[in-house]
Amino acid sequence: MSQLFRLSGAVQRDPEIEAWFSGVVRLDRESDVWPPEPEDELRRVARTWFEQMRGCGADVREFMHDGCPVACVEDAPFGYVNAFKAHVNVGFFCGAMLDDPEGLLEGAGKRMRHVKIRGPRQVNADALRDLIAAAYEDIRMRLRSEP
Repeated sequence: MSQLFRLSGAVQRDPEIEAWFSGVVRLDRESDVWPPEPEDELRRVARTWFEQMRGCGADVREFMHDGCPVACVEDAPFGYVNAFKAHVNVGFFCGAMLDDPEGLLEGAGKRMRHVKIRGPRQVNADALRDLIAAAYEDIRMRLRSEP
């Protein structure tokens, strides 16, 4: 049995994700999760980091899961972005297993970790790009090693 978290329905480009980034989709819950307004700076921050995930390789797929854009290889998610009222999370499904020399990752769960960004210049961009690349390579390695 697979130890990887799997999701079905990922596609090369999910139109729901573009709608989320454009602010067309609104979540119906009382949390502070929100698809940002089209002009909003945090939306641009989230899009920047999701584009980085999309650019990891030709095998990257995507879809909306739990109200936020998720990047996968095959059906195994490796990263996501989510926008809140005052910050953006760039998250990693196997983040607890990633090397994080700059100490960007937050969270105490068994597997997942995230980087919290409060503005476009509030994060070490090189270190976050490295984490995204590492998460992508990590999920590819995990997929190859499965029986």
